[in-house]
Amino acid sequence: MSKIAGLLRRTFGVVRQHVGTDHLGNKYYFIPEQKSWTGRHIRAKRMVEAANPAEHEYMEGSIPMEWEAWIRGRRKEPPSIEELMVNESQREQIKLKAMEVEEKDLALQAKEYNEGLVATPARTVAKGHAAATVFGKEEFSEEPSSTANKFQPGSWMPTSKK
Repeated sequence: MSKIAGLLRRTFGVVRQHVGTDHLGNKYYFIPEQKSWTGRHIRAKRMVEAANPAEHEYMEGSIPMEWEAWIRGRRKEPPSIEELMVNESQREQIKLKAMEVEEKDLALQAKEYNEGLVATPARTVAKGHAAATVFGKEEFSEEPSSTANKFQPGSWMPTSKK
């Protein structure tokens, strides 16, 4: 069989084994260790053929974590369908529990604010940058001001000659 596979590899290129397909339609392949027609050793590879081959359409999460771990060599065997289903249901349960905890926390915070146990956070709006000499001032003053080694002259308006 290896002689036939070697002949096919030399004739048609690389022979890849289909390992599996995920729920998004991505196909996963394993290319076994082989020698090229020149006798050079080529190591084994794992690859994915994306359902959406355009690079600009790739988004994080378009390859399931289990398959990504297999592609990167962090696991030896490809994930089974049962494993994928169990992990997906666990992720959904964790999301639901996190939402419940967040809702309870928000309700507890609101209760504490209403009872006066905790001070409500101050919502201040500051204009400008804190390092600026005019930070927190409403208007420019006519008096000169200085901070550290910088001198800021006061604003000057010409007087009318009547």
